[in-house]
Amino acid sequence: MKRLLAFFATVVLLGAQSLQAQWIQTGPYGGSTVRCFAVNGSNLFAGTEGGGVFRSTNNGTSWAAVNNGLTNLTVFSLAVSGPNLFAGTYGGGVFRSTNNGTSWTAVNTGLPRLGNTVDVRSLAANGSNLFAGTLGDGVFLSTNNGTSWTRVNTGLTNTFVFSLAVSGSNLFAGTIGGGVYLSTNNGTSWTAVNTGLTNISVRALAVSGTNLFAGTDGGVFLSTNNGTSWTAVSNGLPSLASANALAVFGTNLFVGTDGDGVFLSTNNGTSWTAVSTGLTSTYVIALAVSGTNLFAGTIGGGVFLSANNGTSWTVVNTGLTSTYVIALAVSGTNLFAGALSGIFLSPNNGTSWTEVNTGLPPNASGYALAVSGTNLFAGIAGSGVFLSNNNGTSWIRANTGLPLFTTVRAFAVSGMNLFAGTGGGVFLSTNNGTSWIASNTGLTYTYVLSLAVSGSNLFAGTGRFVQTDRGSVFLSTNNGTSWREVSTGLPNIDVHSLAVNDSNLFAGTFGGGVFLSTNNGISWAAVNTGLTNFFVYELAINGSNLFAGTNGGVFLSTNNGTSWTAVNTGLTNLAVTALTVNGSNLFAGTGGGGVWRRPLSEMVTAVEDDFSQEPVGFTLEQNYPNPFNRSAERSRQNPATTIRYQLPKATQVVLKIYNISGQEVRTLVNARQPAGVNAVVWDGRDQSGKEVSSGIYIYRLQTGESIQSRKMSFVR
Repeated sequence: MKRLLAFFATVVLLGAQSLQAQWIQTGPYGGSTVRCFAVNGSNLFAGTEGGGVFRSTNNGTSWAAVNNGLTNLTVFSLAVSGPNLFAGTYGGGVFRSTNNGTSWTAVNTGLPRLGNTVDVRSLAANGSNLFAGTLGDGVFLSTNNGTSWTRVNTGLTNTFVFSLAVSGSNLFAGTIGGGVYLSTNNGTSWTAVNTGLTNISVRALAVSGTNLFAGTDGGVFLSTNNGTSWTAVSNGLPSLASANALAVFGTNLFVGTDGDGVFLSTNNGTSWTAVSTGLTSTYVIALAVSGTNLFAGTIGGGVFLSANNGTSWTVVNTGLTSTYVIALAVSGTNLFAGALSGIFLSPNNGTSWTEVNTGLPPNASGYALAVSGTNLFAGIAGSGVFLSNNNGTSWIRANTGLPLFTTVRAFAVSGMNLFAGTGGGVFLSTNNGTSWIASNTGLTYTYVLSLAVSGSNLFAGTGRFVQTDRGSVFLSTNNGTSWREVSTGLPNIDVHSLAVNDSNLFAGTFGGGVFLSTNNGISWAAVNTGLTNFFVYELAINGSNLFAGTNGGVFLSTNNGTSWTAVNTGLTNLAVTALTVNGSNLFAGTGGGGVWRRPLSEMVTAVEDDFSQEPVGFTLEQNYPNPFNRSAERSRQNPATTIRYQLPKATQVVLKIYNISGQEVRTLVNARQPAGVNAVVWDGRDQSGKEVSSGIYIYRLQTGESIQSRKMSFVR
């Protein structure tokens, strides 16, 4: 029967391929995270997280994606220099367009490549000079429109450059952890200028006449003497406001904050007034002025426009299709998407979407969704659980018994029992969320990322939030009354997803790929043959088909993970953060590209289990994420990065971390290990448990036959 099904599926697949079947983007739209802006004449450009660059020629009334040739779609910085538009990306370096974004070309010669990534957080043009500020490698200069780059870091003792600003012949660099640096000779040499700057994590710089402003994690500072000295100018701003963006508009100075919206100062920062009416998304990370208009780029809310100096704002997102989707759920014929900008509903397989956020808090981010009977539950970041019994038309808070500011990252339903996985462990409700009780006895690691039910067994996958946490799996056989760890064979890596198929339990990990247990978690084995990306966000099962949503797209296994095949044709956004099956379709939620749809029949293949994989050579892979840090966009969680390596045979392994001066920082592994794929996590701490300083570090893997080393970056 299985061979007959495989043959039929192959025929269907071949027919589908002849019709060029592929993934189709369905929406929802309007929930973009906009990282930067640039203005060039009547053109306004927005750089987004996961959606690339969008262009508006009518002051934001409508937008169109302009990404041809832009192979990295997370854009952190934009700059205009004459007829050239430059985009600085996360992991892809710099791209140049000479035709207002219609097409792009990578211009990275001379830029560093740590694990094939170049993280460009800021760009600035000064005459014929173009400067790029990078995360971990300092500042680079191009005098030929990006054709080639030269490192210009003499005196720049902190190389994590988040912002650049030009004032006459002065070039300023704002760094994370090192404050502000000044160069008076186009970057040839730098001097720290931090006197009075009591917060040295600088996220934004702006020049207004002879005034230089710095936006930091602790408010706004002003220098009237080119950075020689600074004064705090935060009166009227919230305490410890994180100033993510600055913009000068005539005599008006605007600051965008991390959760408190936009503030206006008409007296060079002496006092500030909130100007956020209509600004429904208050995490503002970009500001730009175009003519008489002020634009704000937000996390999850897209672009807002003010034509009256911030007195009121209007959302302007038509065509801005970069929506970050975190969760998907199906209830009857309805498909729900949890996004950074709230909850969306499609009653027609994604053909159209409607926001369904009535009763949810402002800026609601839907991290988890679950259906139980006629009830729909949503886990909202920092706000606990909300319940809708009318398909999202309205929501009520269902938080009694949950701690304040709880973020629910996972749900599981077992009969009348509803379980919620949180940063404080597992909570149980037996009355549809009316009340909750903690169910954590034996759950020694309480940062719960995933839940799954198999008969009378409840499984919880955990991750690392603080140093003492561990990525692991726990089992409860009594509805959460008690737990025991079942992780033999699992590395210490975040378990983002759990899925059950008959007697098989699968764990999707962030850095180690997929693991299989056939004995309720007592032991685990990696099942990664053909899985080219090991950062797994989500698992979904349909019959004998297992799908994995990864940082590199969607993969399918028809043999319980023994082998995998990529099924990504047409899927331009490969960060797949959510998966669900609805009828005959598989839906994929992506990090910046909204929801995509593809018929299941197109992807089912007849791949036979005719080989098994063992590593054919000794391989040390680039750590991920790299760089890793505690920046605002990562919610200031404790940092951690995963180092993976392959061993062709069992051997003694020593894995150590060194600083750039060659001094040993920490020993991560010193043990005999079996052949296969191994992974270890470094939390940015030395041997004594102290967090290391920002900088470049070397990790070195030594066996009896080989030594390999790689570089990585850490930002505090």
